[in-house]
Amino acid sequence: MSFKGWPAEAFEFYEELEANNRRAWWQAHRDVYDSIVKAPFGELGVAVADEFGPLHLFRPNRDVRFSKDKSPYKTAAAAMTESEGGSAYYVQLSSEGLMVGAGMYHFERDQLERFRQALLDDKPGGRIVGITDELTRQRYEVTASSTLKTAPRGWHRDHPRIALARLKGLVIAKTFPRARWQATAAALGRIVGVWRDAAPMITWLDEVVGPSTIPPREFG
Repeated sequence: MSFKGWPAEAFEFYEELEANNRRAWWQAHRDVYDSIVKAPFGELGVAVADEFGPLHLFRPNRDVRFSKDKSPYKTAAAAMTESEGGSAYYVQLSSEGLMVGAGMYHFERDQLERFRQALLDDKPGGRIVGITDELTRQRYEVTASSTLKTAPRGWHRDHPRIALARLKGLVIAKTFPRARWQATAAALGRIVGVWRDAAPMITWLDEVVGPSTIPPREFG
């Protein structure tokens, strides 16, 4: 089936989950999740695969092992696909609406080093400033997993690209409050519109920063 957005009941499902975040409630409503949340994400994945690659829907269960909050389920559904250079395309559904983003949310140490080194060079540094300024003019939020309150070590606080240098990642995001178009085929255009607008930034990140070569951490 072609992607026609998510029905209003999908957003209402997460409203109810916020008030009933218990395994018994989830089990009683699992078929609802499968039909009005998971299934449309699958249809979206088919629709975007040729241009953006396979879309992965994150599991609904929370990892509560190291959290004080033991609520078993996430109060949002999210899916992601990646470019060949390691940048991500992201879409999230919650009771509030949709959030669509793209970029590298968190740099590993080697990525952060390459990112800041590029910012010190006027050519690539000036290029990404121009790209992010244009995205800001298009009313995208330019953000990251976290931001330093002061300058990175070795940087002057008055450096012309200090605002970007403080970021520990680089993504754009746009939030869409609940609206009727989210239950129609128009949702596809809104989602991929964000991802396509991000193309200059994605190209820069893939070419300049690239994937991390640091092995994943092992636990236990």
